[in-house]
Amino acid sequence: MVRNRTKRAFFILFLLALTTVMYAQRQIKTINDRWSFYLGECQEAQSSCYIDSNWIKVNIPHTWNNDAYQKKNYYQGKGWYRRHLFVPAFWKDKDVYLKIDAASKWADVYVNGEKVKSHPGGYTDFIIDITDKVLYGQDNIIAIDVDNSRKDVTPISADFTFWGGVYRDVWILTTSKEHFAIDTETGSDNIFISTPDVSENRAIVCVKGSVTINSTNKNRLRVINKLYSPGGELLQTNINNINTKASAMSFSCRFKPVMRPLLWSPENPHLYKVETILTNSQGQELDRMTHNTAFRWFSVDGNKGFFLNGKPYKLRGFCRHQDQKPVGVAISDEMNRRDFDMMKDMGANFIRISHYPQDDALLEMCDKKGMLVWEEIPIVNTVPDTPGYADNCEFNLKEMIRQHYNHPSIFSWAYMNEVLLMTMRQYKGKSLTDVIQRTKSLAHRLEMVLEKEDPYRKSAMALHYEDIYNKVGLTDITNILGWNIYSGWYSDSVTDFEKFLSYQHTNHPTHPIIVSEWGAGSDIRLHSLNPHQFDFSSEYQQTYIEHYNPVIEDSAYVCGSSYWNFIDFNVAGRQESMPRTNNKGVTYNNRTPKDVYYYFKSAWRKDIPVLHIASRDWNRRCGIQRDSLPVILPVKIYTNQPEVELFIDNKSLGKKTVKNYNAIFEVPFSSTEPLLYAKAGDVSDAVKIHYTTVPYNINSDNVDNMELAVNVGSNCYFTSSESQLTWVPDKEYTKGSWGYIGGEISGTQTEVNATMETPLYQTQRKGLNGYRFDLPNGEYEVELLFSDIYKNKEQEVYLLNHKEGSSISEDNCFDISINGDIVENRFCPSAFSGKFFAVKRRYIVGTTESKIEINFKANQGVTFLSGIKIRKI
Repeated sequence: MVRNRTKRAFFILFLLALTTVMYAQRQIKTINDRWSFYLGECQEAQSSCYIDSNWIKVNIPHTWNNDAYQKKNYYQGKGWYRRHLFVPAFWKDKDVYLKIDAASKWADVYVNGEKVKSHPGGYTDFIIDITDKVLYGQDNIIAIDVDNSRKDVTPISADFTFWGGVYRDVWILTTSKEHFAIDTETGSDNIFISTPDVSENRAIVCVKGSVTINSTNKNRLRVINKLYSPGGELLQTNINNINTKASAMSFSCRFKPVMRPLLWSPENPHLYKVETILTNSQGQELDRMTHNTAFRWFSVDGNKGFFLNGKPYKLRGFCRHQDQKPVGVAISDEMNRRDFDMMKDMGANFIRISHYPQDDALLEMCDKKGMLVWEEIPIVNTVPDTPGYADNCEFNLKEMIRQHYNHPSIFSWAYMNEVLLMTMRQYKGKSLTDVIQRTKSLAHRLEMVLEKEDPYRKSAMALHYEDIYNKVGLTDITNILGWNIYSGWYSDSVTDFEKFLSYQHTNHPTHPIIVSEWGAGSDIRLHSLNPHQFDFSSEYQQTYIEHYNPVIEDSAYVCGSSYWNFIDFNVAGRQESMPRTNNKGVTYNNRTPKDVYYYFKSAWRKDIPVLHIASRDWNRRCGIQRDSLPVILPVKIYTNQPEVELFIDNKSLGKKTVKNYNAIFEVPFSSTEPLLYAKAGDVSDAVKIHYTTVPYNINSDNVDNMELAVNVGSNCYFTSSESQLTWVPDKEYTKGSWGYIGGEISGTQTEVNATMETPLYQTQRKGLNGYRFDLPNGEYEVELLFSDIYKNKEQEVYLLNHKEGSSISEDNCFDISINGDIVENRFCPSAFSGKFFAVKRRYIVGTTESKIEINFKANQGVTFLSGIKIRKI
């Protein structure tokens, strides 16, 4: 009998405990599945959008802009999302919220046909109280109208794609009627943790928030705050009693000083935990929130740079966009975490989250695994005079700060990037003065908001490479200046980088500087033995980075830098060698590391040995062979070891001293699949190369298997990603060999249509007289590549001397002869398809003169050639 009573008592206690947990539970779950999507406007008068067959089934995260991978003018407009949501009857005793993590860039939300929220901004979350909008025990319809074309919401101009859609998670959140207040205005959880007093000896934690009371039950409520050490030990408990006479009450807590705190840094990311618990007078738990916090402090100095926890600290990191083909920005949490891990693997301690707030999954990793963060809102290129624009910018800044306030990794909030770039191009005179004044006014307004919202962090803006920011006073507003510098890429030479930094420091010594962007593009298909500015070869990107990084490291006044960019990312409007791609990344868009990834890893990782043969990007090599001797080609090694030895096919090429984390070996290539093996101390690396040759002198010994393809007008090898054929750099004709006769190097960065091999057609010889190959007699296939990228002089003169609207043919036309026989009479490559269109022609030619000579004679405009290929039949 006693035993049964004991069992019954235990069972009752178990039920009470279970009831307490269930009663207290704040539930949050995703509703990412079972959505329907309709692209376009959906109005009552437009009956087609109410036909279910016109909607497609999608999961969220989702973007409608896969077209941004195919064309410049991607869709910008409206898209609709719709979902059925059954709301259980027992939720009547709860408060119900809908949380949308991101919808770009304007969203109107409807519940059962009633608009319940409009949200400006495509990169911050928003929360809607739908307690009184849903039908309990019934099916409900949630609809989201998203628009990525709005001009009153930033960004309106930028060098990245404005992806449309609901591209982060959607959640349903339920709470008890008494719960910690949820900020439906700015989307935060409304509990803010600060550490206003931190040193090596002591640290203070403060908590503030508020409680929502939506019940008639006026029992006394209590807020319990608990502070735990990084090891999980309960350090302190603080209790607040809440007055329940109002519907919302605030609370605050200041813990006693923590003595000898464990300080947070990227190397040692010690996190303390704060639990905030709401109970009623019976001790039942009504709500619970858990946050991480950390003890750290930072400062900046115009002469000495950045300081973390009172010690000099160089910021080493990357800017990061968030897209990945084929899903665009609709990436998963796992993909965000992978990106963080890759940056951390390189030794990065800093990330500029650019140009917009990104997923909480990334910030969680920055807190837990250690990465200092600069986060910003996307005011880019110019500030328009659009009604509502400035208000929306202020709102987005508040959202970002309040939503991410509790992430200790963040040290800086920023709000403008290259904001005078397009301004200076589009406006002159008084119009320019007006825009600059409008920009300054907005900057001052945002700075005041930032200081009020968060006095413990630094403000920043990023400026493009122009002194006008100093002249108009924008550089005097924020705590930190970010300079985006591309000397040696878009302009000037690489050495102008240090000159610009020195000039800024000398003339404005109190301005703390971060090099917020620097970078050069690379296309895996392009390689050069003589790399130069803007050729998109992997070798020039490496040269550029190897120059900039030591300057940053050796300049004590430079706080650090964020390389642009971690990835090759989508820009629908870009053209260049890889249309719709900004290819400055240290990884490709699919996150495969480029060779230069390992330069950063060698420079920044001091804790592990690093060794990498930098030929993964160039593992299909081609040499121009003069004789039977091996062709000598350079091979670079990246390492943080002092000395490295390289072998080819088990033969040592000797040892080299490493300088600036790299060593270059002159390697003799002869076999078709040579194995490169490198060793430095206890670490090694190996890679197999696919090697082919083309002859410098074509003769009977090498002509039969020859396929000689020449990248005319270029210094680069180009390896086709489709055929794997390598087109070798151009050269001038010499007797007994092959090459061009006359003309000059020319080119464009505009996209060439109707080809996957854009770089081949972007570089050319303009005004050439001919191309000649000295070779054995026989029958050959000759292939010529063209793209007309020029206005001809006749057209330019005609338009200058005639009325507007008059025209003359824009085509450049010329005759082409091969060994004296005309094969093209008045050939106009643009006549049918227009300018910037790939044209390829092949000819079967026999010779008995030990040569094939192709001659070009202009009829109208200029002659030009983009590529030439010849092979023995």
